Amino acid sequence: MATRSRTTFKKRQKEMARIEKQRDKAAKRAQKKESGAPNEPEIMSLEEAAALRFS
Repeated sequence: MATRSRTTFKKRQKEMARIEKQRDKAAKRAQKKESGAPNEPEIMSLEEAAALRFS
């Protein structure tokens, strides 16, 4: 019966680690959103693209 409680303990530890990882990811997303990161990629003008192509 000792193995049963150890398995439950491992399962609980694994679950707690998963929840902590989710919290960390949510915090990162919130921080990124607050920092004002642009939602869209920058679009080059045709003149900029031409300058890069011919340089």
